[in-house]
Amino acid sequence: MTSWKEFARQAPEFAAFGQARFESRVAYLGTVRADGSPRVHPVTPIIGEQLYLFMEPTSPKGKDLVRDARYTLHCAVEDSSGGKGEFYVRGRAALTDDPRIREQAVQASSYTPEDRYILFQFSIEFAFMNTYGNDKPDTRRWESPE
Repeated sequence: MTSWKEFARQAPEFAAFGQARFESRVAYLGTVRADGSPRVHPVTPIIGEQLYLFMEPTSPKGKDLVRDARYTLHCAVEDSSGGKGEFYVRGRAALTDDPRIREQAVQASSYTPEDRYILFQFSIEFAFMNTYGNDKPDTRRWESPE
């Protein structure tokens, strides 16, 4: 499982770009529903040693991730011209109740998560970035060696 920290070590430019895009606003989490169809959720990603998400224990996205750990997370795009670019990652989510991991996520968070929130940490298996300049997109991809 490639952590965000390991991803940043292997692909620092990707990780820096992704962190800036995720920290700038809401991102969109894609999960797989029980019937196999996709579902998209607005979320507030947290980046520390791992990529984390807190959520309500009754959240449909949490139920999706427990049943099928595959996810994709895409930054918001600022305008129809691509703004400052787009970034997404995909991998697998893991529900955790480890108090040490929760404390790491709380410390990295831009808000104070409620005690009732559940916590997921996400592996990074693939990353995509696209910036727009000179009327031409600059598309790059990274894949975990694991």
